[in-house]
Amino acid sequence: MPDTKEVIDEANSKETVSEVEFDPAAEKALLWKCDIWVVPILFLLFLLSFIDRINIGNARLQGLERDLNMEGHDYNIALFIFFIPYILLEVPSNLILKKVAPSTWLSGIIAAWGIVTVCQGVTHSFAGLVVCRFLLGAFEAGFVPGCVYLISMYYKRHELQTRINLFFSASIIAGAFSGLLAYAIANMDGVAGYGAWRWIFILEGIATVVIAVASKFIIADWPETAKFLKEDERRLLIARLAADNKGATMDRLDSKSIKRCLTDVKVYLGILMYFGIVNTGYATSFFTPTILNQLGWTEIMAQVMSIPVFVVATVVTLVCAVISDRMRHRYAFTLLGCGVATIGYVILICQHSVSVGVRYMAVFMVTAGGFVAQPVVMAWVSNNMGGHYKRSIASSMQIGFGNSGGLVASNVFLSSEKPGYPTGFGTSLGLVWICVLSCTAFFWWCRRENRIRDAGGRDYRFSLPEMS
Repeated sequence: MPDTKEVIDEANSKETVSEVEFDPAAEKALLWKCDIWVVPILFLLFLLSFIDRINIGNARLQGLERDLNMEGHDYNIALFIFFIPYILLEVPSNLILKKVAPSTWLSGIIAAWGIVTVCQGVTHSFAGLVVCRFLLGAFEAGFVPGCVYLISMYYKRHELQTRINLFFSASIIAGAFSGLLAYAIANMDGVAGYGAWRWIFILEGIATVVIAVASKFIIADWPETAKFLKEDERRLLIARLAADNKGATMDRLDSKSIKRCLTDVKVYLGILMYFGIVNTGYATSFFTPTILNQLGWTEIMAQVMSIPVFVVATVVTLVCAVISDRMRHRYAFTLLGCGVATIGYVILICQHSVSVGVRYMAVFMVTAGGFVAQPVVMAWVSNNMGGHYKRSIASSMQIGFGNSGGLVASNVFLSSEKPGYPTGFGTSLGLVWICVLSCTAFFWWCRRENRIRDAGGRDYRFSLPEMS
């Protein structure tokens, strides 16, 4: 399907853009080098980020609620409080990132949330847990939008989906790793007088701090200053991205540029797209061990049975990412992911009429479907934002405000409704379809802009091909 086109953030004329031909061999070598230096370390750090975010679900099965005298909706409150600072601080964090070296800012907030994770393991009250969850949300707020922003500054738009999905797959693998680690750490119950759930937080938090310190010297900075690039490689990288953007820039932050970002319909559709699908990601990450436990497996066995769910989701997500980039198309893959998740949710809503095996299969479908669509909507919006500041603001707004879907996920799976969780599964299904409708509106908005520009209706300002 042909790409659609976007209005660029700065008024330029087509005559100002020179057609540049690049050496394919040099480009291939440069891409390979970027793939080695940019994405892998961010993948590892996101793995730690998501493990530290969702390990409360594993700790719950190992006695967290019992030891902290939690009852009623206390667990949901502990999940909910994380998202308040997480949502509010994402945009400010990305604006700071524009002014500070990514290696400094990202490694700093990673070390901070690692320390907070350790603190969760030594708290002796529900109030202490809530404070730790609040601080965890504050420090993690800038990580994902910052990484998406950083990755998007190294790759052309049709190269971005595979890299974003590879990065994002860390959050899926985290579900498997978290279950595996919890299974291993469960045997430490009683060591040094600490319950197994405490060791989950303590050991995983210590690992995060250690890797955060090392990451200061590994995380790539902006292309203009990245140490892993030689000068000729730096010039090639900047030139090929400028050619891909056709000269589009929004590299100064003033009232005019802010207005252009805040009045762009695509930004708000992007928020709705992410809001609709992120609920599924958090629901499966926070509650899969509990859901599997309700299917009849023991606490430890439920941790083990969660591992294949996330492994399969990882493979499916990466395969779809590669195909999406090769086709240079996004919309169909959001429909594919949401469609599979819809079938899974319908089965889980009707779970009392089906066998345990079918219900287990439905968990696979919900997880894989949700994680296929989620990174696609992230890359799709980033694809269509020109310049440092607009891309920074748009990605942080999408992920920040869109993460209010996490607020929903943390409050609709009620202990009083287990094992069926009708409110949780029903609400999640509805949110998936908010994503579908928003993606459809985004797609048709792009098509509409295509027709206008093809008719010369946007000739007074510069235009950029937009990924559909």
